[in-house]
Amino acid sequence: MSRACWIGVVLGWLVASSAQAVEVQDVRLWRAPDHTRVVFDLSAPVEHKLIALDNPARIVVDIADIELKASLASLKLDDTPISQIRSGIRDGNDLRVVFDMSAAVDPRSFALKANAQAGDRLVVDLYDRGAATAEEAPSVKKSVDSGGRRDIVIAIDAGHGGEDPGASGPNRLREKDVVLAIARELNALLEKDSGFRPTLVRSGDYYVSLKGRRDIARKRQADLFVSIHADAFTRPQANGASVYALSTKGATSTTARYLAQRENAADLVGGVRLSDKDDVLAGVLADLSMTSTLDTSLKLGGRVLTRMDTIARLHKRNVEQAGFAVLKSPDIPSILVETGFISNPGEARRLATRSYQQQMARAIHAGIRDWFTAHPPAGTLLAWQKQQGGQQYTIARGDTLSDIAQRFNVSVNELKNVNGLSNSRIVIGQTLKIPAT
Repeated sequence: MSRACWIGVVLGWLVASSAQAVEVQDVRLWRAPDHTRVVFDLSAPVEHKLIALDNPARIVVDIADIELKASLASLKLDDTPISQIRSGIRDGNDLRVVFDMSAAVDPRSFALKANAQAGDRLVVDLYDRGAATAEEAPSVKKSVDSGGRRDIVIAIDAGHGGEDPGASGPNRLREKDVVLAIARELNALLEKDSGFRPTLVRSGDYYVSLKGRRDIARKRQADLFVSIHADAFTRPQANGASVYALSTKGATSTTARYLAQRENAADLVGGVRLSDKDDVLAGVLADLSMTSTLDTSLKLGGRVLTRMDTIARLHKRNVEQAGFAVLKSPDIPSILVETGFISNPGEARRLATRSYQQQMARAIHAGIRDWFTAHPPAGTLLAWQKQQGGQQYTIARGDTLSDIAQRFNVSVNELKNVNGLSNSRIVIGQTLKIPAT
C-alpha cells in the first residue's frame, strides 16, 4: 500500500472513530414539586429530537450518533410520572430513550454547552400537566389571628440543588446538601415561634433558577428572604462565616465579588441564560423603596452576623455587599448567609455534622428574631405584642427553658420571675410570658 493510501486509511479511521466517540457518560434524575428533570451528561454536543406519543403515553428522545455508557436502571422513579425508562439503538448509531408515562406531562428539552461549571448536557423537563411551575408556586398566605394580626413570613432559600451541587468539599461533601440541612433546621425553629411563618424556597434536591427563588419569595408574600450557602474559594486556607446584602454599585471586597460571580453562575448549570433580561430589577435600583429595602437588609444582616459570631469565626465583622442576583428583590429585605467555606478542610468537617448545622441554624434564627422583635412590621402579631409590653410562647416538644431564654434573648431568671416558676421544669403545651427585651 502506498504512503498516500495509508494516510487516507488512517484519516478515514480517525474520522469514523471521532464520529462515534460521543458518549452519554451519566444520566441523572431529580423530582421537583412541579416537574421531573432528567439530565444526560455528554462527552460532546449532540443533535436530538423529542417526541410525545399516546396510547400508551410515552416521551421519546432520539439522540444522533451516540453511545450509552451510563445505566438507566439505577434511576429512582419514585414520586415521578415515569413508570419505566427504556433505551435502544436505531439507524446504526442513534440512541432512542423511551420514557413510559403513568401520568400526563408537558415535555420540554434543551441542550447546554459545556462551561466552567459543567460539561455538555441534554436536559429533559417533564412538567406535571396543569401544575404551576416551581417559579410560579402558589402563595403562602400570612396567617391572621382573631384580632387581625398576621404572622411574619420568612422565605428560607437553600442555595443550589438538583444538577447544581454548588461548591464541593472533602469526602464528596456538597454545598447543596449542607445548606438544605441548615435551612430545614432553621425552618423547624421558626415553626415553633408564635408570630412567624417560615417557608422553604427549595424543599428538596432540585434546581430553581435565581430569579425563580425571588419570585417564590414574592408570591409567598415574604417579609424576609434569607439565602443560605457554604461556598468555596481559590485558597483552601480561606475560612469564616459571612453575611451579604445586595450592592447596587461595586463589591465591598475581592472575596465578595468572587463569591457573587460564583453564585450568579449557578444558572449556567441549570440552563438559564445569564443574558436574560431581569425585568424585576429594571429601573428600580435607584428607587427609594430599594434604598429602604437595602437599609433593612444591612441592619438585619448585622443582627445575624452578631449571633453567628458566638459559634463561628467571622470572615469579615461587617455585612458585605456584592451584586448577588438572588438578592435583587426591590421590595423584600434579602440577605445571603455564607455559613463557612466548604473548601476549607476544618470548616467542611464542622459543616458536615448535624450538631454544627443546628448551631448555625440557631444563630441565624436568633438574629432574625432579634431584628423583628425590635422592628416588627405593622399589623403583625409581634407588633401587637410589643405594644403590650411582651409576648407569649407555647412550649413544644424538645424545648428547654434555657433554649427559650436564648431564643428570645432574655435570661432564665427573667423567664422564671415573669412566669412565677420556682424551677426550670416546663411541659408541652404550657404557655410562657416572654418579657420585653
